[in-house]
Amino acid sequence: MVNWVHNEQELGLQAITETSATRQHPPGKIIRAHDADDVLGQAEFIYGLGVASTIVGSIVNLRPTTFQTALGYVGENVPSLMGIAMSINTAGRFGWYQISGNAVAAKSSAVSFAPGAKVAVSSATGLAVATISGNELQGAVVSAVASAKTGVITVPLQINRIHMQGRVT
Repeated sequence: MVNWVHNEQELGLQAITETSATRQHPPGKIIRAHDADDVLGQAEFIYGLGVASTIVGSIVNLRPTTFQTALGYVGENVPSLMGIAMSINTAGRFGWYQISGNAVAAKSSAVSFAPGAKVAVSSATGLAVATISGNELQGAVVSAVASAKTGVITVPLQINRIHMQGRVT
């Protein structure tokens, strides 16, 4: 587990990998933090309200104005802000979602990724899957090999304010 340390000099910030039954910050608050072990470096996180079945590494849609999350994407070619869950932040709970930096996303066990590959997200599970036209993450690229293995595993990504692609006209 990564030991994220807040960069902001603000008292009472909820830990990055913690989930809370009570709201600690305004939804949509963005902060910066760094990996104390200097493995993943600097990153940005946004505060939001969880959804059922969220696991660490789930890729979620962050609804505008409320920052309520939903697993996966809202529809093909529908632009939307996305984030990666930093905790098991289930329905009715609050936590942080990574939006930039070196990240680790949960992926389908049957999928392999090569460095530099595009990443898509499953609408049903919020897991990273192979590229699918219409639901690819913009601002995300695979940063190291992620092989197919049994069970839900992870894929390392480099992300920058990830979002779903909008319709091309």
